Amino acid sequence: MEEEEEAIGFLDKVLEDEDVFLLEECELGTPTSPGSGSPFLVAVKVEAGKGLEMRKLVLSGFLASEEIYINQLEALLLPMKPLKATATTSQPVLTIQQIETIFYKIQDIYEIHKEFYDNLCPKVQQWDSQVTMGHLFQKLASQLGVYKAFVDNYKVALETAEKCSQSNNQFQKISEELKVKGPKDSKDSHTSVTMEALLYKPIDRVTRSTLVLHDLLKHTPVDHPDYPLLQDALRISQNFLSSINEDIDPRRTAVTTPKGETRQLVKDGFLVEVSEGSRKLRHVFLFTDVLLCAKLKKTSAGKHQQYDCKWYIPLADLVFPSPEESEASPQVHPFPDHELEDMKMKISALKSEIQKEKANKGQSRAIERLKKKMFENEFLLLLNSPTIPFRIHNRNGKSYLFLLSSDYERSEWREAIQKLQKKDLQAFVLSSVELQVLTGSCFKLRTVHNIPVTSNKDDDESPGLYGFLHVIVHSAKGFKQSANLYCTLEVDSFGYFVSKAKTRVFRDTTEPKWDEEFEIELEGSQSLRILCYEKCYDKTKVNKDNNEIVDKIMGKGQIQLDPQTVETKNWHTDVIEMNGIKVEFSMKFTSRDMSLKRTPSKKQTGVFGVKISVVTKRERSKVPYIVRQCVEEVEKRGIEEVGIYRISGVATDIQALKAVFDANNKDILLMLSDMDINAIAGTLKLYFRELPEPLLTDRLYPAFMEGIALSDPAAKENCMMHLLRSLPDPNLITFLFLLEHLKRVAEKEPINKMSLHNLATVFGPTLLRPSEVESKAHLTSAADIWSHDVMAQVQVLLYYLQHPPISFAELKRNTLYFSTDV
Repeated sequence: MEEEEEAIGFLDKVLEDEDVFLLEECELGTPTSPGSGSPFLVAVKVEAGKGLEMRKLVLSGFLASEEIYINQLEALLLPMKPLKATATTSQPVLTIQQIETIFYKIQDIYEIHKEFYDNLCPKVQQWDSQVTMGHLFQKLASQLGVYKAFVDNYKVALETAEKCSQSNNQFQKISEELKVKGPKDSKDSHTSVTMEALLYKPIDRVTRSTLVLHDLLKHTPVDHPDYPLLQDALRISQNFLSSINEDIDPRRTAVTTPKGETRQLVKDGFLVEVSEGSRKLRHVFLFTDVLLCAKLKKTSAGKHQQYDCKWYIPLADLVFPSPEESEASPQVHPFPDHELEDMKMKISALKSEIQKEKANKGQSRAIERLKKKMFENEFLLLLNSPTIPFRIHNRNGKSYLFLLSSDYERSEWREAIQKLQKKDLQAFVLSSVELQVLTGSCFKLRTVHNIPVTSNKDDDESPGLYGFLHVIVHSAKGFKQSANLYCTLEVDSFGYFVSKAKTRVFRDTTEPKWDEEFEIELEGSQSLRILCYEKCYDKTKVNKDNNEIVDKIMGKGQIQLDPQTVETKNWHTDVIEMNGIKVEFSMKFTSRDMSLKRTPSKKQTGVFGVKISVVTKRERSKVPYIVRQCVEEVEKRGIEEVGIYRISGVATDIQALKAVFDANNKDILLMLSDMDINAIAGTLKLYFRELPEPLLTDRLYPAFMEGIALSDPAAKENCMMHLLRSLPDPNLITFLFLLEHLKRVAEKEPINKMSLHNLATVFGPTLLRPSEVESKAHLTSAADIWSHDVMAQVQVLLYYLQHPPISFAELKRNTLYFSTDV
């Protein structure tokens, strides 16, 4: 009973908040993008057990706002009939053509929502937890084509209404004061709203419906008959939302611009700024005519948060220095890779601890303490991981530098600014009062409310996917002229995006056909991005920040990795649309526990899946031929390749090389010299991954895990060297050979961007991950495997990579001095 009163009290508190759109006029700010909860729905998340009760709350709220929306559409339609009647008289207010343009599709939209409301209302009023209404949302989503037509006409409708108001007093009076009926139980019988405001409502509504679907799904059990229908409706709505005209932005107006137009927020987000030689997290707001960089003020408990403006640049004065013009970055010390990985390890370990505490019904104080620690580590990771420079210059003086994690973000910000700069903008200086008003509006207007770290996520949000995503990039269409084209793939990891694969450059074409397959490791990932570039061969266009020639982004797109769609054994084909370009790709997902399998080859005459001792004995070699040849080729022409060993090679090329090595074909050397270097690097990784047991053996695996955890340096050294001596000779010699190769690759880090730590991350699991029988003992959940075992595997390899050179003879000679058993 107490709990119930608490929940009701909480709801009452929520409903007093001015950001709740439940029963108010929809003049309030629009919630954020699809996929994030509306303020009301986020606030009323009571524990999971009340899921079905929450369903009713969500639907009641939506029904009330749907009633307001229908009243608004009715108010808009009210003058349409008399206007049409006068159009055929000798004194028309508007022509038929003008009426049809201004009120385009309003009648259709009204009928769709009236029918939806009439069907949904009795279901909510006569509530039953098993009631189904998914088909109603599905039907509503299937009629979004009407909204597409409305949106495409929206600008013309507004312009026509404005022109007609200027030229006709009668219409001006009508359009300035339309009467909207209040809700049934409201004290106000009606409110006055302008036609411009009402014409905006349908655009606002699609976002609202999508948010409600998102929250309904959260509170609908997976086995409820509504679940698949709501999921389908959400998919249709989200796809529609991402495709509609970006010019139309459902956000509240802040203050007016110098030209007297309404200033709107177009985009905002958290970026890392380099200021006074150190990294600072800023919240950046892009308005119609100004870019404002702010930070959240520290406020005492219970007080409203406020932003503090650090600087602003009118868009009329903002320029992007070209890479070759920009000076080299001010000296910001990059955070060492191993420290970033340590943070990831801490975050993963804290995640596991929080889950355990929750499962054991632990104290909320202990959970809060762990969450605080996790937030601190995630914040540090977010602050210190970005490395891609994004420069902004005020033509009247100062330059600013942000560091981003991904080319995608940099391109998004640049495009959004350039799009606004195409309009006729004027330079201005904001008075202190104007700046205060604008900064004050940021808190209300922002669409990104929380720092993007997982500790800010709700418990029931997807933890993301752990394992391998197989992606085939097939082809692209829609290029207006021939170019040298390639694609890169990015996935999110620990709150930020990283580049994972790159297709070859398809030269001089408008229809590239890559048909290249990549295997991408996922670490709690939820999105896949594809970027399409035009390759630049002009050596003068070099970016001084990173010494790379700058390629031009032709298009970019992103899709959510929905576990239910992706986690099937079959390939799932999809198309991403980007700036008129369509890229076709297929994908399928292998969970981490499936990818742990090391299956011995049935055909012992080959090299893949065959014990290393068998291969070296057959070849009469100390190191398998495949390892020597791949290493030689990488050192000959791949050692300066950006992302060597990290960027995936094309899967079909790797499979072709695998077949040739397995058959011991005499054309191996010829084939190697012609093959893309990332495919050769991928073949080497695949060889170690497919060994029937890891190179550092199943038997010694637990000891390696214990040894790396020792904190005393002398004890660790003794243990780690003893473990190496315990390896069979073929394994040890091959490991030392590979170790020296990876050190040589890391020497070229300024060019290839592959540090010892990056290489340890790539090869650690490959060389240590136990075979299936062994790994079953370690398996708990996919996230746990990533958090503990994989991180420790990386640390083991990193230990040996950072160690002074280790010689086989020296190691064996020292056996006598160390007899400690592990």
